[in-house]
Amino acid sequence: MRPTWLRFPATVNEKAARVVASGVVAQAVLFLAFRWSFLLLTLAFGFLARVIAGPTFSPLARLAVHVVAPQLGEPRIVAGSPKRFAQGIGLVVSSVASVGWFAGAPAVAVAAMAILVFAASLEAGLGFCLGCWMYGHLVRFGVLPESSCVECSDISLRRLPATSTPAPTSTTVNAA
Repeated sequence: MRPTWLRFPATVNEKAARVVASGVVAQAVLFLAFRWSFLLLTLAFGFLARVIAGPTFSPLARLAVHVVAPQLGEPRIVAGSPKRFAQGIGLVVSSVASVGWFAGAPAVAVAAMAILVFAASLEAGLGFCLGCWMYGHLVRFGVLPESSCVECSDISLRRLPATSTPAPTSTTVNAA
């Protein structure tokens, strides 16, 4: 069993996720505008850190969770599993961009960053998580077990108020 500091949280404040997405958009747009290659590496590292341990090792996520999101009012709690899946997709896309750029294929990097800007902008601006949407469909189609995210297969459980008890997930269900 992994230590608690190396686990992705079972629930996530959607407001913090949107702040992180805003930071991703800003970095990706800066890369597209100025071609600063270090931004590709910071994006990939950030996604990797968030996939492994949520906000624990990601400076952007820590800023979002501990500084910015608390200033935005009551948290809006959502399931963590779909957010982790979305971070994994971001890791793949930012890694493709990094490899493409450093392998001498800048068009690949630019295309991947454009995809990242599009997806992260949906999250940041509209609260629509494309990766979460994909995750929910994978649960509904039986590719992922329903127990991986009860909220994903029952839309009535989404967007719980911060004072509500979150829907059980694979990490919170008792094995009785």
